[in-house]
Parts: sequence; structure tokens; C-alpha cells
Amino acid sequence: MTRKRVLPTVDELRIWRDYIETAEALRTEIASRLQSESSLSPGDYAILLALTEAPEQRMRSSDLAAHIHWERSRLSHHLGRMERRELIRREDCVTDNRGAEVVLTTTGIEAFHGATVPHLRAVRELFVDALTPAQLSAAGQVAATLRGHLDSP
Repeated sequence: MTRKRVLPTVDELRIWRDYIETAEALRTEIASRLQSESSLSPGDYAILLALTEAPEQRMRSSDLAAHIHWERSRLSHHLGRMERRELIRREDCVTDNRGAEVVLTTTGIEAFHGATVPHLRAVRELFVDALTPAQLSAAGQVAATLRGHLDSP
């Protein structure tokens, strides 16, 4: 009977570190470009993206936090900063007086649209163009497999 290894091998750890460090370097470079080209942070962009895709460009705060995988307190502080910049506004929820809805403003829509093309151009340049079609497909398969593994009970 063979025993399953408890710890990763040296090669498995090297691959893991390469993956994590490269993903972080990509995120950092894309975030830097997003900030310099549009004055939006990755958090701003994630919130604006979620709101542009939401019905009537509004979401309950708790739903938005779950959608972008943030703690509600973190989201609340971030929304305050975005509200001061008039990217979003918060309104009482019409269906539940205990909650608030986050609503995309015209300024937020304009900021999101102004950031989207440069952001997608950076994704293409730094990620898509660096890989062959086969590597891109394999990266998608790896991501889907990992997501499925994390989401399994």
C-alpha cells in the first residue's frame, strides 16, 4: 500500500511559488496601469463592473460584498471613498428598510467606460499575448479546476 504524500515535493513547491509570484506580479502591474490611466483602483473597478452588470445598475450592499468577495466592513469604507468621488451613491433599499443599495452614478459610468479599454488592453498585452492559444486554454482549464476544487464541500 502506498502512502499519499502529506507535503508538496520540492518541484511542486517551486511550481506553486512560480504561480503565486507571477499572478501577484500580473495583478500589481495591471493595478498600476489601471490607477495611472484612469485614477481607479482595482477595488473601484471591481465595484463599478459589478454595478454595470447589475439590474438597473444597483445592488444591495450585502449582495455586492458577496459578489466581489469582500467583507462588508471593507466594502462600506471603500464605498464611502467612492461616494465622495461621486462614482456611486447609497440609497435606502425600497424592499427592505434595514438595507442599503449601491447605485452607479453617471460619473461612475463614465469613469468605468473610460477605464475599460485601457484595462482590457493591459490584460491582452500582459496575459493573453504572452501565451499561445494552447497555453491560454490550459490556463483556463487550470483556473476552472482550482475554482471547482475550492467551491466543493
